[in-house]
Amino acid sequence: MGEVLHLYVCLVHRLAMKEIEEAEAVTNKGLKGCIHGRPSSRRQISLMDIETLDLLGVEPGRVKENITVRDMDFQQLKTGQQLRVGGSILEITEPCNPCSRMDEIRPGLKEELRGRRGWLCRVVRGGIIRRGSSIQLTPANAEADREEIRA
Repeated sequence: MGEVLHLYVCLVHRLAMKEIEEAEAVTNKGLKGCIHGRPSSRRQISLMDIETLDLLGVEPGRVKENITVRDMDFQQLKTGQQLRVGGSILEITEPCNPCSRMDEIRPGLKEELRGRRGWLCRVVRGGIIRRGSSIQLTPANAEADREEIRA
């Protein structure tokens, strides 16, 4: 379904994200070492697609995503679905709405990103995520989606 292209953690608020080769997704928290991950939060990990970043001329990591992915149709994803990302399971909790800080990157970027800023997730099952890891809907979600189509 997709592939992890880049991984980032935030070490200090308002500073650039640090790119890493692999990360440990911690159950119900986020990526180990990232200050954005919080227990029981619906915003533990953010996903952004490279295709949108390329279209808008924005470098990966600049919009503060934790995981930059490729070859995933973000328009087909929905809240509640679970994704196997490397050795972890992430649940999509809500769309990521662009904040005013996007306009600090480039004036007007907040509006350009409206409706295509990616997804926020919580970590259902921890595990290791590496650059190049595959991303797939979990089988339970895939079956539920087939049932919904049949109904």
